[in-house]
Amino acid sequence: MIRWNKAWMMGGAGLVGLLAASSGFAAETAAVAVAQTATPWWLWAVALFVTSFLLGIVAVLGGVGGGVLFVPIVGGFFFPFHLDFVRGAGLMVALAGALAAGPGLLKSGMANLRLAMPLALIASSSAIVGAMIGLALPTNVVQTSLGVTILGIVILMWSAKKSERPDVPKADSISSALQIHGVFFDASRNQEIDWKVHRTLGGMIMFIVIGIMAGMFGLGAGWANVPVLNLLMGAPLKVSVATSKFMLSIVDTSAAWVYMNKGAVLALISVPSILGIMLGSLVGVRLLRRANASVVRKVVLGMLLLAGSRALMKGLGF
Repeated sequence: MIRWNKAWMMGGAGLVGLLAASSGFAAETAAVAVAQTATPWWLWAVALFVTSFLLGIVAVLGGVGGGVLFVPIVGGFFFPFHLDFVRGAGLMVALAGALAAGPGLLKSGMANLRLAMPLALIASSSAIVGAMIGLALPTNVVQTSLGVTILGIVILMWSAKKSERPDVPKADSISSALQIHGVFFDASRNQEIDWKVHRTLGGMIMFIVIGIMAGMFGLGAGWANVPVLNLLMGAPLKVSVATSKFMLSIVDTSAAWVYMNKGAVLALISVPSILGIMLGSLVGVRLLRRANASVVRKVVLGMLLLAGSRALMKGLGF
């Protein structure tokens, strides 16, 4: 476990270094981000670190990407920062959280590579298109669309039922050809769970849409990954949550490069946020087996409802 965490923390450190080199800490760049407030710049950095740390814990426990919480909350309440910078940072945050949580989830056997890879490749290609669309649209349109999307996510998460062990009578031809199946040890039941999936083609189509939305809004994709994997394709809930978190490390990388190429990744926002989300995700992985899922779900829904309402009002000029 120590070797895994060290390797991925080094990867996260490299990501932070890349951000520092590409975005820079130039005074004039930072001044643009905080020009509308008299608050010292370092207070915003500290606030971002603390907020991201807490979001990292909640994101892992809730089975959502850090970006889906980070973008509406920071975009709505951290008013000095332009939404383009926040969306770029949101993708980096979701990516860093996935990198921090991925090793533990893979080692536990809950995250499955055969399930993740084909779907993640489809979503990552779509995320590039979504990122280009998002950067081309006016800010108020994106802000309003973001608010509507977040509120839609709240409705989806509230109404969608989740099955601990969906009934999959037979694997379909696509999943059989790709050998998408596995076994994981469920500590809560103290038994090994043998699982397989079906309706794979429908899942692949859904991940095209998920990728576009992830890139457009910088949200990551965990909020949609879990229902598709669990309810549509029939993967066990814990496998769906863990695999969803791992998939973010692939999907968000594609969209993040588009934002970096356009200069929409600012180190002042991204670096403290990444450090916070990585540390929070490591804590979240350790708590995942013991956490009360219903309580965490209510907390996530409450945060999303508040952030989505704020984003919608801000986009409409209120």
